[in-house]
Amino acid sequence: MTDKFQNKYRIPTNRLRGYDYGSNGFYFVTICTKHRNHYFGEIPVETGNCPSLQPTIIGQTAIKYWTEIPKHYPFVELDEFVAMPNHIHGILFFDRPEKTHWQPNQFGGQSQNLGAVIRAFKSTTKRYANQNNIEFDWQSRYHDRIIRNEKELNAIRQYIIDNPTNWKNDVLNVTHVETDNYPSLHQTIEQEIENFLRKLCDDREITE
Repeated sequence: MTDKFQNKYRIPTNRLRGYDYGSNGFYFVTICTKHRNHYFGEIPVETGNCPSLQPTIIGQTAIKYWTEIPKHYPFVELDEFVAMPNHIHGILFFDRPEKTHWQPNQFGGQSQNLGAVIRAFKSTTKRYANQNNIEFDWQSRYHDRIIRNEKELNAIRQYIIDNPTNWKNDVLNVTHVETDNYPSLHQTIEQEIENFLRKLCDDREITE
């Protein structure tokens, strides 16, 4: 099902409906706060050319728990990551050499896959907030994208790195209540990434 690039795994281009989210590969994940409230902190405009999040306590906690994911899921390697005022972006690499069978994603209790990893991360962060009387909640869903090749991997890494610099015009820099008429997180992020990839290709054509 997979082959390698840079000694790691490349995911097939087509995303099958019955994809195995516990399989080896790179996953790009975006998780938003409820109503996209700025629970994690702010990015001051006066930070100049190197803007960065000034995290709140819950922002620091979310960052901490993200970095601890491999402690609980040893098959997960952390790649590029950024915490923003109301969301996080991160790349997770699954390396499970012992995995030999394909198990399509399904509803119900699951373990050792992307859903289980994200569910544990979100729940521990929320639990900390509850235990310390901190106002905080996650959006109920999250966005994931299976990274298909090295070009896309490097582009998404750059997208994550550039996120604080582009915060002023970030499509997620808006507070709102989720409604059926509002574009889903999946639609929003997929369009943003496609625009970024298109711009990246255009810029390279101009400079080459």
